[in-house]
Amino acid sequence: MGRVMAALYDTVMGGAEQACLRSWRAALIGEASGRVLEIGAGTGASMAFYGDAVTHLIAAEPDRHMRRRLLAGVPAELPFGFESSSATADALPFDAGSFDTVVSTLVLCSVGSLQGSLREIFRVLEPGGQLLFLEHVAAEQRPGRLKWQRRIEPLWRRVAGNCHLTRQTEQAIIDAGFCIERVERESIRKAMALARPSVRGVARKPRST
Repeated sequence: MGRVMAALYDTVMGGAEQACLRSWRAALIGEASGRVLEIGAGTGASMAFYGDAVTHLIAAEPDRHMRRRLLAGVPAELPFGFESSSATADALPFDAGSFDTVVSTLVLCSVGSLQGSLREIFRVLEPGGQLLFLEHVAAEQRPGRLKWQRRIEPLWRRVAGNCHLTRQTEQAIIDAGFCIERVERESIRKAMALARPSVRGVARKPRST
């Protein structure tokens, strides 16, 4: 995303974080347990919400400017092991079945390959492992807004770090082989109107495939 985007990201997202995203993160990430991988960890907005059930956390953030800000905010003492990684979501350098939980918050919109990233997440989760997701998505229930998302998306991708406005992330998660255990669809308050539709919830890798 670059130095400027990394410097502005928390400010730009501040209104939405206070309005709803912070509480959504707290509830969702509170369910993380065991060996955890967070993809696209950004500036570390989720770090405060990992609890005692986590034994080890790897925060993967390929953008060096974002990763620098993330590491600057990591507490000196954590109740679990911690390390950072520059891995991208579609090329994770981890063995199959390495994690109990993968966390993705506001990142699958901007990965180079949504399908490739979900295949990698599926691979590195152990059977029965969970994907905790919070993503803005296409406004499928509002045709007028969806039309504008499609019109704006080419320009938006160029100025917002490859962020897509029209990804059907919930269906993509299902298509990757996950079972959706719980999903909530809600508008992200205080976000730009075209980026407000969202899904969040828990998807699980089947114990046998």
